[in-house]
Amino acid sequence: MACDSKIPDFLDAFLRDFPAPLNPESPLPWKPWGAVLSQEEVEGELVELAMDFLSSRNAPLPLAAALTHEAISQMLQTDLSEFRKLPSQEEEAGEDKEEEKATETLLDATGLARSFFNQLWKVSDEWQKQVPVTAQTPQREWVVSIHAIRNSRRRMEDRHVSLPVFNLLLGLSDPVDRAYFAVFDGHGGVDAARYAAVHLHVNTARQPKLLTDPAEALKEAFRHTDEMFLLKAKRERLQSGTTGVCALVAGTTLHVAWLGDSQVFLVKQGQLVKLMNAHRPDQPEEWERIQRLGGFVVFLDCWRVNATLAVSRAIGDILQKPYISGEADSASCELTGSEDYLLLACDGFFDFVYLDEVTSLVHGHLVKQEGNGLHVAEELVAVARERGSSDNITVMVVFLRDPRELLEGGTQGAGDSQADVRSQDLPSGLSDPKTDTPQKS
Repeated sequence: MACDSKIPDFLDAFLRDFPAPLNPESPLPWKPWGAVLSQEEVEGELVELAMDFLSSRNAPLPLAAALTHEAISQMLQTDLSEFRKLPSQEEEAGEDKEEEKATETLLDATGLARSFFNQLWKVSDEWQKQVPVTAQTPQREWVVSIHAIRNSRRRMEDRHVSLPVFNLLLGLSDPVDRAYFAVFDGHGGVDAARYAAVHLHVNTARQPKLLTDPAEALKEAFRHTDEMFLLKAKRERLQSGTTGVCALVAGTTLHVAWLGDSQVFLVKQGQLVKLMNAHRPDQPEEWERIQRLGGFVVFLDCWRVNATLAVSRAIGDILQKPYISGEADSASCELTGSEDYLLLACDGFFDFVYLDEVTSLVHGHLVKQEGNGLHVAEELVAVARERGSSDNITVMVVFLRDPRELLEGGTQGAGDSQADVRSQDLPSGLSDPKTDTPQKS
């Protein structure tokens, strides 16, 4: 197989800029997020570190994914105990010292990052001489439009993930092609949303059920990510939480999983297919669960759990556990090739845009742009903002067909369609998107 010229060109330029491994005094080319990591957090944090860094260097995406996976694989085979972070005297005096020591070994993030960048340099140096076939394998071309704004909020607490190279990045070598997309809407700070965006896809890839029951694997990954973040929250006194929705396209099947009120919809031949029902405290099942646990639901401008949160399930929210559940729901449906696109967004969008408007808005944008869908998310965000949304807004449109094909069919679409949706714990009583009205949360 002839090597894509972009790959050796990138490696040549990369190694010219970084001609040797970092020495102990060299500044890091990209800083890790925090000061310490648990051993369980290493893979996800290194994936984030490497992909952000290589993206800033304009690395071809398949090469960045393959380089990242190889460098992390080699790193994880080494003894990481040299990076162990010894507790300070203040930490040793903590009342939970023995419990935390028994469950977590903390590593120095800066030292680990320095060693990892040297491992990345070593792999790049080897690949400059001979690029592996895996890094050159043609990947499916995905058209994904993403737009996210802070809006009038003081902080941007949303995060999103687009991983069309899921298998390559996470080392899955079976014949099923996979792509992963997610939106996370944080509250009380960005830590939980950022954490989920870093670790959920890694936890998904490591679930034994991924090959046999991907929807269940997604649910388990949500649960495990919540458990991991609660340990970090306890360790670092974090109180933030995040809703989240993710879509995993595995071969010819779509799997979705969610917590809270971020949502995903499928559009098929111009018709909106509702795959899920958001988790809000006024749902009978959620209300009963919360009361059964000793909590309460009250109306304060909207329905809230314990007079605080307007969602009933989320990653994090350590002070509201177990009333705010970390158990996700999931659903699956077969893809026939006639599907148009997926729409993933947070409540900053859905609370201000009617569902039956979405398909006509997307179609109108494609008409104006002559089938170019790369900026459709910007228009959708602008509509929500014009309608009065002051929240953070994130919108992701994942085209499952070439956007130009959607114009050739001539269908604008309206309303919902009954798809072959196989759900696991999918809430009953899904409402008609035509009658769903935006509501404040």
